[in-house]
Amino acid sequence: YRILQAYPEADMETLERLSTQPPDEIWLTLPLSESDKIQRILFGLRHCAAPIRLSPDWLTFRLINHGISDVAGIPMIDLSASPLTGTSQVVKFLEDKILALLILLLVSPVMLLIAVGVKLSSPGPVFYRQTRIGLNNQPFQMLKFRSMPVDVEKGGVRWGAAGDKVKSPFGRFIRKTSLDELPQFINVLLGDMSIVGPRPERPEFVEQFKEEIPDYMRKHLVKAGITGWAQVNGWRGDTDLRPRIEHDLYYIEHWTLGFDLKIIFLTMLRGFHQESAR
Repeated sequence: YRILQAYPEADMETLERLSTQPPDEIWLTLPLSESDKIQRILFGLRHCAAPIRLSPDWLTFRLINHGISDVAGIPMIDLSASPLTGTSQVVKFLEDKILALLILLLVSPVMLLIAVGVKLSSPGPVFYRQTRIGLNNQPFQMLKFRSMPVDVEKGGVRWGAAGDKVKSPFGRFIRKTSLDELPQFINVLLGDMSIVGPRPERPEFVEQFKEEIPDYMRKHLVKAGITGWAQVNGWRGDTDLRPRIEHDLYYIEHWTLGFDLKIIFLTMLRGFHQESAR
């Protein structure tokens, strides 16, 4: 099987000779910036019947789900794309809606008890609503059971040390066991979140982290999740954001239904009681 790699040094006579003595395939190994040379080579190969393929230098890019897409009959090179398109998007939609509905039905008695506990432990609403950033950098209102006093952020928003903000024993309990996260299954039914995906962050922190952490914004290629690959591997709470983002990007690039079910199983197995959840 003969393959010719066509370099810009190839002269016109050599290229035209390939029309009469073609290899099985011709590969152009040129960067995208060399479009003029690519055009010159293609002109020289205009009489050649062998397949001609372009293999640009991809090593300078951080590629996420790269490949070729057809958009309205126009071929597109995907450099960074969500895995959740077409059939995969339907599968993810059904997974989220069916599982979220079943889980809410199963845990509704527990949620009722938690709601009573929140009301008795401190004055204020049962739910805590907070703006987070999700799919395609769009904001949404994420729900939690309130574990902190209503005026906890009157002095301003700060990153981390969430456990220091919790005042009541009941609030510490539901936060440490992640039971405060249960209302987010309502977010899943509303379409704001998925059960599995990168954890969402507040807008002010997104603005900060996108400048500090490489590829931070790529996590918004999919919906935010209640749990994720980073969380079941211990990267949650106030842990280092860089390995957390690496785990999120790994999840996005390797998404399958089976991967989601594995993460859900691992969350049930070890994700409800972690020191970093404080």
